[in-house]
Amino acid sequence: MSDSIITAQSVITMDTLRTRAEAVAVADGGVIEAVGSVEECTAALPHADRQDLADAVLLPGFIEPHSHPLVSGAATMPPAYDIAPWSASSWAEVEKVFRKAIAEAPAADTPLVFWGFDRLLHGADAPTSATLDPIFGDRMVVVLDNSGHGAFVTSAVIRHLGWDKEPPANPVGGSFGRTADGHLNGQGWEVAGQFPLSMPVMGAAIKDPVLSAARYYAEMAKAGITSTSDMTFNSTDLPAYERLASTPGCPLRVSFYHMSTEADCGTTLQSSVPDSLLNKQGIKLWTDGSPWIGNIAISFRYQDTAAVRRGGISLDDGGTKELNYTRDQLDAILDAHVPEGWQMAFHVNGDIAFDVLLDAYERALDKYGLTGSDHRWRVEHLGAVRGDQMRRAGALGVVASMAPFQSYYWGDLLDGEMFTHDVGSRWQRFRDAFDAGLRPSFHNDGAVSPPTPLLNMQTAITRRTSSGTVRGPEQAVSTDEALQAHTINAAYILKRDDVLGSIEVGKWADFVALSADPYEIDPATLAATVEVLGTWRGGERIDPDGFVKTVEDAGPSGLSHPAPRGGCHPLHHHAHQ
Repeated sequence: MSDSIITAQSVITMDTLRTRAEAVAVADGGVIEAVGSVEECTAALPHADRQDLADAVLLPGFIEPHSHPLVSGAATMPPAYDIAPWSASSWAEVEKVFRKAIAEAPAADTPLVFWGFDRLLHGADAPTSATLDPIFGDRMVVVLDNSGHGAFVTSAVIRHLGWDKEPPANPVGGSFGRTADGHLNGQGWEVAGQFPLSMPVMGAAIKDPVLSAARYYAEMAKAGITSTSDMTFNSTDLPAYERLASTPGCPLRVSFYHMSTEADCGTTLQSSVPDSLLNKQGIKLWTDGSPWIGNIAISFRYQDTAAVRRGGISLDDGGTKELNYTRDQLDAILDAHVPEGWQMAFHVNGDIAFDVLLDAYERALDKYGLTGSDHRWRVEHLGAVRGDQMRRAGALGVVASMAPFQSYYWGDLLDGEMFTHDVGSRWQRFRDAFDAGLRPSFHNDGAVSPPTPLLNMQTAITRRTSSGTVRGPEQAVSTDEALQAHTINAAYILKRDDVLGSIEVGKWADFVALSADPYEIDPATLAATVEVLGTWRGGERIDPDGFVKTVEDAGPSGLSHPAPRGGCHPLHHHAHQ
């Protein structure tokens, strides 16, 4: 690229020392050379090309610090079909997608993959072969649960595996649904139960996972995202990520958090791709499970309602039995990897799980002389935690990646249906997290929810659910704080705030152009009013559709598709959300 100067109606820098500018100068090589007036930028790069964005507003590119782009592409992008509740709002709408898929692939030997079934939001029981066979006949079909915990297949898949006459025993760490006579009913639970049922279908249906991932990259770019992470990375994923990063016009930088269950999780990343595009940052673990499944470690109970019963959720409190690790196991994992220097990142939803994790963090920080250091150990999601826990986490130097989508899509169920008002209305305590100094960032946990930074911000500012109902208004944040969460705070949690997250001299020129100034928009209409006009990575404007076409034109990658995984911890729940 050549030197360039970009001008806009306003440049929102997210730099506290200079919050606004009218231009930014980008040197050949993709690094910001100057920020300020047109005259200042011209003085810095006198021969630069000019890009005038007219009425657009320029910000640092949005950062999604907790995602799974490779498996999200395989699960949600064509040839797979998306049936998540925001795409198909009821079981009747799901059936319409089923019929559409059959019409588009009438040959009975064409396998089909569907992602996003949700018992709570679709208002239907988990499907079985008896549910799916009348729709699909002898076709091999898998329907994947949006929680990452279940897979549901037709009888054709069971016959393909040879399990119709001699069904296997339940695998360690998972289970198969069964009929009254002990035969498989088409349901597989947790990764160990999902994997053998779903893989034959996904392997046959998804010819090139790299192309599917490229399509998901494009969706993220169209939402304004320029950097993300893979929070369930394993080494077999690296060739696909390298191919994507090496493709001209790649829109994303990706940070890896290696699953602790992998034998090589503590090894450094060896790649020919520059660290600026692919870097390994830390290790990922899971303390408990998903609120939508009922396997979170909580000190309170689910409500006895039709929604909870339909979800198959126990009415007992989750307690310590829902922990994925004992304290001894947590300590052993931290002892193995903290001395290696990795950033730790733990999934946690329940308050009991958070107490246990903070105890383990505090012990390890003290043992290894890291108390008071800039370690930035992460906690993910934090659905049902308490304010005092937030304060304790902040005092320990812990940083939080939070999930506005939980309160947006499930908020009306959480508040009153699933839990009592005092718990459900405060789900996702954004205000408490900011006040406690956790430097909160926001995420969508793709493919659990679609990449929507603007909607995340709107939700955190307004505390409005998808129905428009305000839940827990005392946990709302300001527009500035919400923008921080998807820019400088998100860069901070990825330990890349020295090069990303704000428009400052010396940082990489990753930008997003918006159709309006977020500070001047009614927060309740932020996602509907503000349009993403484009993104830049390293000063180069991204063409998302062109990137996908380049990947497609290069031909099949020859790589196998990633296994569906919702976290894959073999001890217990394999929790995703």
